[in-house]
Amino acid sequence: MQVNVDQDRCCSSGQCVLAAPEVFDQSDDDGLVRLRQPSPGPDLAADVRLAAALCPGGAISVTGDS
Repeated sequence: MQVNVDQDRCCSSGQCVLAAPEVFDQSDDDGLVRLRQPSPGPDLAADVRLAAALCPGGAISVTGDS
């Protein structure tokens, strides 16, 4: 699984951090998403896909099967 974030689309809602805190964080300065793990393991796949689905700005993209 490969995760990418587009900070230009991020609206700082924090839903990604709530869904997958191991993979996403937010900047203290502007609240924009920070990617902690661009290639999370299969154990985090469901959480990452949920985070992508919950993102109101559509800033998270996920590729791969894991």
